[in-house]
Amino acid sequence: MRIGVIGAGRIGGNAARLLAAAGHEVMLSFSRDPDRLREQAEAIGERASAGEVDEAARFGEVVILSVPWRLIDDVLERAGSLEGKIVIDTTNQYGSGGLESLPDGKAAAQVNQERMPGARLVKSFNTLTSGFQASEAGREPHRRVVLFLCGDDADAKRTVAALIDDAGFAPADVGGLADASVMEAPRRSGAVYGEEYRPAEAAAVVEAVRAGTPIPPAPRYED
Repeated sequence: MRIGVIGAGRIGGNAARLLAAAGHEVMLSFSRDPDRLREQAEAIGERASAGEVDEAARFGEVVILSVPWRLIDDVLERAGSLEGKIVIDTTNQYGSGGLESLPDGKAAAQVNQERMPGARLVKSFNTLTSGFQASEAGREPHRRVVLFLCGDDADAKRTVAALIDDAGFAPADVGGLADASVMEAPRRSGAVYGEEYRPAEAAAVVEAVRAGTPIPPAPRYED
């Protein structure tokens, strides 16, 4: 699969490396240093290339959006239309002063969907730090780190779930974009943001979100 990565920093760059290792083609974009971006692509290997934001958006059957919250509007203008594209939204709503306020009590993922009319947005890769994702990908099945996802397009979610698996994690679908707040910043009781879950425990989280009951607290694993 061809994957355009808009924002090849810690989260986006790590996802690109893992997905290229799994056999996907990736194009990295959006860096203040084009030479460093090319070097990053070269380090990933023959399945990686570097380009401009609009090139990555056209290249990808799936587009990973992984840029700071304050830059999203500018980046999307440079990307052009994403109508029909599966967009993996890894962003969190942090601004220079901390958490940004969101309109009308919406989840950040819903706000981003409105910024990308026609895109098939799936929220994921945003709940755990880049360092943790980089070091813990590819564990044996029962110990795999869960990456939660949500979205309103069932086919897009199936595609993203398969990519999560390819990257060395276990997917867990909490529902639609209206359910995204449980995945989003800040770290707090009753949310999965910032917490490690494994497949068995994540199943209880998914059941709780869908039932509207309290989310079980994150376990403290010994291994």
